[in-house]
Amino acid sequence: MEFLFLEPVFKEAIWGGTRLHEIFGYEIPSDTTGECWAISAHENGECRVAGGSYDGEPLSSLWKEKPELFGHYPGDQFPLLIKIIDAKQDLSIQVHPDDTYAGVHENGSLGKTECWYILDCEPGSEIVIGHYARDKEELETMIQDGRWGELIRKVPIQKGDFFQINPGCVHAIKGGTMILETQQSSDITYRVYDYDRLSDGKPRQLHIEQSIETIKTPFQADESRPIKESLEGADHTHFVSCQYYSVDKYDITGTFTIEFNQYFTDISVISGTGTVNGVAITAGQHFIVPANSGLCRFEGTLSIICSNPE
Repeated sequence: MEFLFLEPVFKEAIWGGTRLHEIFGYEIPSDTTGECWAISAHENGECRVAGGSYDGEPLSSLWKEKPELFGHYPGDQFPLLIKIIDAKQDLSIQVHPDDTYAGVHENGSLGKTECWYILDCEPGSEIVIGHYARDKEELETMIQDGRWGELIRKVPIQKGDFFQINPGCVHAIKGGTMILETQQSSDITYRVYDYDRLSDGKPRQLHIEQSIETIKTPFQADESRPIKESLEGADHTHFVSCQYYSVDKYDITGTFTIEFNQYFTDISVISGTGTVNGVAITAGQHFIVPANSGLCRFEGTLSIICSNPE
């Protein structure tokens, strides 16, 4: 069964930059390109198949018309969205809702559980993960009073770090950081604070009420830790398994053979070059291994991140 290579969709943002072009060679729309939606069937940025039997087909169409490609995975929409985010400047302080809240308040949308793999960052970089409010009352007071220095929890990062971001967790990517993000197929973000920045001369919309309702207090850090092992032809790191996805990284040198699970697998090539079942692949390519594809044989020197639906 052939692989489904996808044509990325790009999103401009006031905090975006040019590294999507500089590092991966993408043809980006401007010098403020913030996101590459690499594997997406979401209506706000849907990918099409690039080449092969389904060339030009929207991913959502294949999901509906060819469910066997995805192992008849349950659900009426493709469940995952894979992004690369280039933050030249700080993103807003934000939070995402869970399925229940989004289903009620966002026209039946999925919630947004996500995770970050740090592709690159400047020395001394930090990200925002969590907050210091003891309860909802203190959270609301600190937000209304703009006590951001007291509220926001920052953590240092370096290339290769991984973070699981559950719904209700305050978070923000800081400037100088590039990440690969695996998330539920959702485009719901509640901005808590945006540094009083202007977009087209106006402040960007904030979502204070929704943020206070969805932020979990007190903050509890995710306890998942990477598990590493050496396999024949690859070093394997298992990052996380949650109810929506599992995420793994394989650093391949030489020849590595693997059979993925009964459903489909999203693969992002984050560095290097090589082949998979004789098909040339290089950094910046993203593809889906359909269900029941059998053994996949990778050859070359490359690193891939694999996301499986759970």
